[in-house]
Amino acid sequence: MSANDHEFEAAHAGASTTYPMQCSALRKNGFVVIKGRPCKIVDMSTSKTGKHGHAKVHLVAIDIFTGKKLEDLSPSTHNMLVPIVKRNEYQLIDIDDGYLSLMDSEGETKDDVKLPESDLGQKLEADFDDGKDLSVTIISAMGEEACISYKESSGLK
Repeated sequence: MSANDHEFEAAHAGASTTYPMQCSALRKNGFVVIKGRPCKIVDMSTSKTGKHGHAKVHLVAIDIFTGKKLEDLSPSTHNMLVPIVKRNEYQLIDIDDGYLSLMDSEGETKDDVKLPESDLGQKLEADFDDGKDLSVTIISAMGEEACISYKESSGLK
């Protein structure tokens, strides 16, 4: 390699995984980032403007991947990050070594989603082992993905 050659490990479009939103514009059942984790808001309350200015918003949210409850208190005029959350349906092809083998509607395969460790994962594996044709819902946000639900496919083989 000469002095003018550059080697890049990876390149991407720079698409962000979050966007800012004013705290007062957030809503229950919406999404927010608390302590660096993508969460779904389950409760929120606003306190009145006090002696020192801003009304405060108290957020209670559940981490969409771990299920842990997180809380945050922020002035209503401040911006908070909102994760870009995507839901996709995939056809389940196989379960191999704790990972789901999936296919999307274009025929592209995906093998990097873990089988859920909860009751959902056990039921999913049991139904798949029974020979049922299953469609799974994968939620993705901030570089993480997880299977959140599944259903029996309607006769497409």
